[in-house]
Amino acid sequence: MKLCRFQPALLSATISRSAEETHPGALTGVVEGANVREIAGDFFADWRPGERVWPLSEVKLLPPSIPTKIVCVGRNYREHASELGNEVPPEPLIFLKPPSAIIAPDEPIVMPSISKRVDYEGEIAVIMGRACSHLEEGDDVKPYIAGFTCLNDVTARDLQKSDGQWTRGKGFDTFCPFGPVLETALDLNAASVETFLNGVRKQSGRASEMMFSVDVIIRWISRVMTLQPGDVIATGTPSGVGPVQAGDVVEVVVAGVGTLRNPVIAQGA
Repeated sequence: MKLCRFQPALLSATISRSAEETHPGALTGVVEGANVREIAGDFFADWRPGERVWPLSEVKLLPPSIPTKIVCVGRNYREHASELGNEVPPEPLIFLKPPSAIIAPDEPIVMPSISKRVDYEGEIAVIMGRACSHLEEGDDVKPYIAGFTCLNDVTARDLQKSDGQWTRGKGFDTFCPFGPVLETALDLNAASVETFLNGVRKQSGRASEMMFSVDVIIRWISRVMTLQPGDVIATGTPSGVGPVQAGDVVEVVVAGVGTLRNPVIAQGA
């Protein structure tokens, strides 16, 4: 089942970028074929289908949750670690992206003028459905997961390397597109992620290739910080990361979820 946050086309012209106040009239819904049906209630708890239905072609899909934090896992694919000259970490390597970096599908990634290299990083993302803290080895994580979506961990690679820590290189406004929907029933044993730059496939990976599985990642993070409903976990990117330029279009495709598409523009454009 695909759940979403959306805005009817009547209001889409008022959208600029992330933060809920820039998406006035945001609604929640369930995708039914070529339509989206409005739902009443919180899709992290109890909800029921409503009466109003829109064609998907007449709505703007928004990031499917409003997280308190975005927790990312670095170097979780062996070949990606190698392509950047890094060792695979012995334990999950986590970092944060600020919620202010979030943008919706089709909103532009803005290249900051102070960076000379901005990279795409397509990923499978987990959206939490329940609060969890201090999970133990062997605890079942499935009851805490609302579903899965696509995410682009946009990175100013030169600043990441020069700073030594990753906050600035990962944290610019517009550096966290995610969506377009929350898929509640993704089979991780078969899940794959691909990234396309201007229609050319650049990345391809499978969840089964992760060094640390989703179960391990969630338990690990929960022992550091409490995860809240709507929080997002980016599970790492496969090999093939590369730079974008103004005018490019990046698409992250997670099989069974959909396609996250974002154009790239220069700062001030």
